[in-house]
Amino acid sequence: MDVLSEVLRAVRLEGALFFNAEFSAPWCVSTSRSAAIAPYLSPGAGHLIIYHFLTEGRAYARLPDGRREELTAGDIVILPHGDAHLLGNGSPEKPVDSLHTFAKNLTQGLKLVRFGGGGEITRFVCGFLACEPRLSEVFLAGLPPMFKVHVVKEPSGQWLEHSIRFSVDEVSGSYAGSGLVLAKLSEVLFVETLRRYINALPPDQIGWLAGARDPIIGQALALLHKEPAHPWTISNLARRVGLSRTRLAARFRHFLRDSPMAYLARWRLKMGAEMLQSTEDSVAEVAAAVGYGSEAAFNRAFKREFDCPPAQFRRKRNAPPARLMASSN
Repeated sequence: MDVLSEVLRAVRLEGALFFNAEFSAPWCVSTSRSAAIAPYLSPGAGHLIIYHFLTEGRAYARLPDGRREELTAGDIVILPHGDAHLLGNGSPEKPVDSLHTFAKNLTQGLKLVRFGGGGEITRFVCGFLACEPRLSEVFLAGLPPMFKVHVVKEPSGQWLEHSIRFSVDEVSGSYAGSGLVLAKLSEVLFVETLRRYINALPPDQIGWLAGARDPIIGQALALLHKEPAHPWTISNLARRVGLSRTRLAARFRHFLRDSPMAYLARWRLKMGAEMLQSTEDSVAEVAAAVGYGSEAAFNRAFKREFDCPPAQFRRKRNAPPARLMASSN
């Protein structure tokens, strides 16, 4: 799934493990939406994807609407949209707030935290992935609020589990670079989980994730994401994937409910918006970087998509908070 690699590269995925736990039943902790805990974990992050990886024992994860996943050792449960949730084992009277209860532990690295009623042991690590929200919409939109994948039934998952266990145990030692190793392991764990989730989708599934799995549409998406500024046409894209224009257009629309060129146009504008907010490149430079032949054409397309021209969009980023608040009233 090369397209997944291309998209994840564009969203600048950055991972980290932040909590190492040994909890004994009964226990239950509540976690707020990721937007509320982002300042403590990754200040300035656009969006946080939260996950919990069980290395021993069992637990459950539950959303406010009642949806629940039963977890056993080797499971990873992911909250791709950063929803509030409960994590527990047994039936304590009242869940404790994770941030309030364990805030001090977040400043101590990955030292083991023990908590609970003294019964059955559950060990797990918690991590997050920070990503650019606008660009990550392409794959996040197709994911449910919560899903789990058993990652250790294959050799690659077992290697990940052993690597994470070892690195977490050694992080408080004197090993140089252990934080960087854990960050990369966190990213690999998420990508591996996402790949397995996509591969397990039903055969009749549609949407971006299913399209990424399809041999033809996945190849077309990978080309568009790898070379977004290329002067693509439906003809040269069809030629690159070895399909006729008509069949490519029909197959693409089946999965994504859109044409390849319309999809590319929106992705270019998302990239342009991200560059306007993260770089000091001129509007003309941004336009050229995302495949527009002229600044004027980029301005027109950008205004249609975002209801304001690029320069105004960038000024909103730099506006002081008081002015932003005033303009929203």
